[in-house]
Amino acid sequence: MSRVAVAIIGGGPSGLTAAAALAPTVDGEVLVLERESHTGGIPRHSDHLGYGLRDLHRFVSGPTYARRLTAMAAEAGATLETEAMVTGWAGERTLAITSPRGVRTVAADAVILATGARERPRPARLVPGDRPDGVYTTGQLQNLVHLHHGRVGTRAVIVGAELVSWSAVLTLREAGCATVAMVSGHPRAEAYTAFRVAGRALLAGPVLTNSRVVAVNGKGRVSSVTVERDGTRHDIACDTVVFTGDWIPDHELARTGGVEMDPGTRGPAVDAALRTSRPGVFAVGNLLHPVDTADGAALDGRHVAAAVRDWLRTGGTAEPVHSAAHIRAEAPLAWVAPQRVSTAGGSAPRDDLLLWTDEYRRLPALRAVQDCRVVGTARTPWPAAPGRVYRAPWSLVAKADPKGGDVTVSFA
Repeated sequence: MSRVAVAIIGGGPSGLTAAAALAPTVDGEVLVLERESHTGGIPRHSDHLGYGLRDLHRFVSGPTYARRLTAMAAEAGATLETEAMVTGWAGERTLAITSPRGVRTVAADAVILATGARERPRPARLVPGDRPDGVYTTGQLQNLVHLHHGRVGTRAVIVGAELVSWSAVLTLREAGCATVAMVSGHPRAEAYTAFRVAGRALLAGPVLTNSRVVAVNGKGRVSSVTVERDGTRHDIACDTVVFTGDWIPDHELARTGGVEMDPGTRGPAVDAALRTSRPGVFAVGNLLHPVDTADGAALDGRHVAAAVRDWLRTGGTAEPVHSAAHIRAEAPLAWVAPQRVSTAGGSAPRDDLLLWTDEYRRLPALRAVQDCRVVGTARTPWPAAPGRVYRAPWSLVAKADPKGGDVTVSFA
């Protein structure tokens, strides 16, 4: 068994950024464990512009962004190990690892979980019908087109209308496949207006809101999908279907490690410093909530570095996160992150309290209540919309008593 100062599980934007921040400042090795053959995460598959704005202050393509984050971590002195699958826990902050180099265990003084999130495929969404070729998630599509230069069809229907859905449109366009329809169950497309307006020029068909795909049809290859709206069904001819969004955190390792999970996000429950309920175990990026942009996840990695350094310096004397006040979301808010106000204080990454809403609010006003007392109010000039993360100021809950009762966040 070997020992490192910090083990980071996941070599995507959040994991690589945490490694770059920690490697020059801690005494000992910072080890990044990535199960794929290359580090970089989802951006590595996404060969279009739009990455790096908030963290690198650059406007670059996904592969360029992935390479730059990889180089930053390596140049900072982190060890990047690819094709390394963490299969479980072998003790307190001790990891069981399987790779082409063999099976081994690694003990760490601190562990950062940066395992990200994944899209639910068609079976998980319970979409019935035939089982033809030509059905993908965005990740599968981008892997096929950008990494393997494979062929797709000529007419595609995209299920979903969020930010990643427009990324799928760009990938299909590069592959010579027209998007003949986007289908969203929400009253309006989920992506921000700027993306929707620009993206409409790339479509060869409509964005169908308040609608859902209820069947995929075709024997050898997709021939059509059946779409339902207000009880009325019609078929759209296509040879490709891309299921986008509907994210779920890759939380299996966190669960098997006994980390307290949040039922709303289905990721680890954390405080503002991104500490989990297990001492010395931290969580960052889209593992915490589905789903933020790549540069947003990267900023989580930068933010967690201070808490990890404090943990290493104090030798693990911090108060347990599970003793902190719990933040809860009230319907139509579905979840909130971070979920704890702890005695450690401080602000969440980017000073943001992240929320998910099931109803559209144009100019939302919020309030936070603890023990029958309003501890904070906030109003934002941007809307809260289904299908995308809504950002509220952390100051909404910052004055809550860490030793008090639950803090309930709701629309005022």
